[in-house]
Amino acid sequence: MDKKQLRDQVKQRLVGVDFETLAAKSKKACQYVINTPQYRESGVVMLFLSLPYEIETAPIILDAWQRHKTVVVPKVSWQQRHMIPIEINSLETGLSEEANGLRSPTTGVPVPVEDIDLVITPGLSFDSSGGRLGRGGGYYDTFFANKALHAIKMGFWDFEPPEVDFHEFDASDAMPGTRSKLDELAERVRCGLPLWHPDDRDDIEDAAPIRKPR
Repeated sequence: MDKKQLRDQVKQRLVGVDFETLAAKSKKACQYVINTPQYRESGVVMLFLSLPYEIETAPIILDAWQRHKTVVVPKVSWQQRHMIPIEINSLETGLSEEANGLRSPTTGVPVPVEDIDLVITPGLSFDSSGGRLGRGGGYYDTFFANKALHAIKMGFWDFEPPEVDFHEFDASDAMPGTRSKLDELAERVRCGLPLWHPDDRDDIEDAAPIRKPR
């Protein structure tokens, strides 16, 4: 089964979820996010405006405002095929709904990506390793490709993702603070891997580090 067939299958299942089940899962997912240290410690949070069959993120948005956090949502540039983070201050005004049901900000101030502390990422489905099946546009993959951000992948799940054994992915030789290291961290986020490996380079000298035997 290819990704398109899988997406169609998952969409059919999600559309069939009754309102009570969706509401219960939304409440559970939102409470999970709100209780994470990544959320509690963040000052600028990027969320998605939910489609009818997705986890409802409004409770997180309202909680964030109560905690005086800056809330950012994506505005999609269809022609340039990328997302622009826009600050919002209301769920009732300054938003438009497109033909596909996606809500998008019509007003608001763009927020530099480097100022965003946490991104709550939508997805059709997630596997037990944290792998994400998106809608197929590649907008979030592009968004994360060059940015190392804390990402909580959010969807319907009935399990806690297991820890990934450090022998299952490679350590990094990139010097901390460099663009190369940020790129590698961003790729780990995109692949659902831990940000850190115990054998990652941790010095800031010009010389290459001595690697521990594997």
